[in-house]
Amino acid sequence: MTEVAESEGKLLIGTRRYSSWSLRGWLAVRLAGLKVEEEVVGLYTEAVPAWKRRAPAGKVPVLEHRGVTIWESLAIVEYCAELAPLWPAERAARATARAMSSEMHAGFAGLRSAMTMSLFRQAAGAGRTPEALADIARIDSLWNTALAAHGGPFLFGPEMGAADAMFAPVVCRFLTYRPEISAPAQAYCAAVRAHPLLQAWYAAAEREPTAWYLPQFEAPLSEGEGAG
Repeated sequence: MTEVAESEGKLLIGTRRYSSWSLRGWLAVRLAGLKVEEEVVGLYTEAVPAWKRRAPAGKVPVLEHRGVTIWESLAIVEYCAELAPLWPAERAARATARAMSSEMHAGFAGLRSAMTMSLFRQAAGAGRTPEALADIARIDSLWNTALAAHGGPFLFGPEMGAADAMFAPVVCRFLTYRPEISAPAQAYCAAVRAHPLLQAWYAAAEREPTAWYLPQFEAPLSEGEGAG
């Protein structure tokens, strides 16, 4: 557990190696500067029944802050954005950022299924199903449009924001599976990975107990193999 001076609550997250939704919520909380402790639980371990009883929907992440409980990643992002400027200031850009984030939240099932998040897996070239490739093309297009309109290096300008938090696990997947993406999308992935918060997430993931590792998500994959 990460201790925070004068804590105002707690953030419950799952195994950093695999929990894409935890990463989204954690990034929003840290970008907003909320003073909350972190509690990490091993997904698919004997601890599951205990933490599921504490999570209103039985899933992570869950944010408890100043007496309020928020249990869904996009809701956590919106809550944090009420406390810090995580969305673009300009109305049209803000609407676009929200639309992109909602599309990420609700869609891209092909990518999620074929290229599961596993931060340190050796899987370049794997998981390239037609559905995943269609999702990747759509994401690449979204990123290119936002980067061209707002100058990068992040989707809506020089600072990481809510939309970047929503797409950060996609960056992690692309770094693992290495699909072909455009040069601007590659530069965006590099910028997200180099951000201090992503560096901290990866470093903490490396320190997690080996008992939390799942063989089906750790075994190397060769080109053409599935991710499951």
